Amino acid sequence: MAYARDCTFFVEGDDVPRINLREHAKIQARAVQDQIGNEMSRLVHEQYLDDIMDHVRRMEEETLPDVHLIDQQREIQWSDRPSLIDFMVDATSGFALLPETLFLAVNLADRYCSRRTVYLHHYQLVGCAALLIAAKYGDKKDRVPQISEIGHMCCNEYTPEMFIQMEMHMLNTLEWTVGHTTVDFYLKLATAEEADPIEVRHMAGYLAEIALYHREFVSTRSSVIARASLTLARAILGRSDSFDGDWDQEDQAVMVALSQALRRPSVTLANKYASPHYSRASICLSEFLVAQAAIARRNAAIAAQAAALTPQSPPAEIRRGTAVYDTPAKHGHGYAHAAAPSDGYLTPPITPDSYLAPQQRDGFPVSRCPVTPTPQHGVYAYQHAHHAAQYAARHQNLHQ
Repeated sequence: MAYARDCTFFVEGDDVPRINLREHAKIQARAVQDQIGNEMSRLVHEQYLDDIMDHVRRMEEETLPDVHLIDQQREIQWSDRPSLIDFMVDATSGFALLPETLFLAVNLADRYCSRRTVYLHHYQLVGCAALLIAAKYGDKKDRVPQISEIGHMCCNEYTPEMFIQMEMHMLNTLEWTVGHTTVDFYLKLATAEEADPIEVRHMAGYLAEIALYHREFVSTRSSVIARASLTLARAILGRSDSFDGDWDQEDQAVMVALSQALRRPSVTLANKYASPHYSRASICLSEFLVAQAAIARRNAAIAAQAAALTPQSPPAEIRRGTAVYDTPAKHGHGYAHAAAPSDGYLTPPITPDSYLAPQQRDGFPVSRCPVTPTPQHGVYAYQHAHHAAQYAARHQNLHQ
């Protein structure tokens, strides 16, 4: 064991490099600076948190692309979008760019397409320019791809001057408003606050990137997509959701649409998230969907078997010639008369309650006779004819 005179600690062995007092003081000073910086960041975060979140929400609303304006493009179609997103996913993975760079690049491309007419043979150039701007804006400088590298990925279809010209044209079109609150930003806030494991973070990121491929999520706020992705990720991995707020109609619609889009993910994106670096999120999602399909088939088979074993009640038969009597229902001051069956008798109208009260005549109560039933064909018709004949005979005898 050797002892270093110019240091305040022991060193095992002679082959271990020694640290002098000056280097040790620099390390301690750097540690103190980091501690002071973290404390100041915490104090500033608590003091300006509300202002920061207000600015973030305002920027999120102002930088949303308009999907209806993109619908008016004459050459590019929504069927061309998955190929461009696959190219951008490969580029961000190949250059090891940050996840928010991909979301920002897609947002820049969509905002540009909602303001300018884009030809089909320039659509990939727009995506490359958006990727270069996003990488320069928020990624590390040593990871920003060179124009020559991007041009090589495009099979040298575009010249370096075309990349520079498209970058400048995109920035002028967007009025140099590059910043956008991405889905990855909200995912980091939510997972850090709830202390979710890394598997949930990767699964939520995978679901959020699936949403990039579909038209219905282009004009959706990043916070809504992040909440839906995180909730679905926790449900897929069997973890409880800590969100106890109210889901409005927009959030529920995004949740349903995203759950339906999980069954057709991009092959390029699935291969990216199949690596252990992303906790094999795509493989976990595929296994979850297979298990859910098996459960649905089993439940359908059980329901069909139960329906087959349940005896069916025969329809009720009504014999002709049977009289059916119905008491009319009372409604206010009037009465609803029930319709007479074809083989029954008409129900006579019921006298209202006011008619049952005694009537006054000359100071003495006089009761009112009940209403005569409606005459029918048959017995009542015969009685009426018999009385008419008797009256005619009596009238003839009086004249004689």
